[in-house]
Amino acid sequence: MARILDLSPKLFAFLLLLVISSTEMQGPVRVALARECQSQSSRFLGPCVRDGNCKNVCETEGFTGGKCLGVRRRCFCSKIC
Repeated sequence: MARILDLSPKLFAFLLLLVISSTEMQGPVRVALARECQSQSSRFLGPCVRDGNCKNVCETEGFTGGKCLGVRRRCFCSKIC
C-alpha cells in the first residue's frame, strides 16, 4: 500500500501530461454551419409589421421561418438550404 501511495503523484503527473499532449495534437475543431436561404413571401399581403405574422404565413408556404426585412418592410421566408 505504501508503494502505491509513493507512485500516485508520479502517475498523476504522467496521466496529466498524456492528456495535455493528446489534445494539442488534434488541432482546432471546425464546425460546419448550414446555410440559410431566404425568399420573399408570395402570400403575405401588405406591409410586414410583426415577425410572428410573417413566420406563420411562411410556414404555410413550406418554409421554417420568416422575418420582416428592409425599409419597405417585406416578409421574407427562410429555410435551411
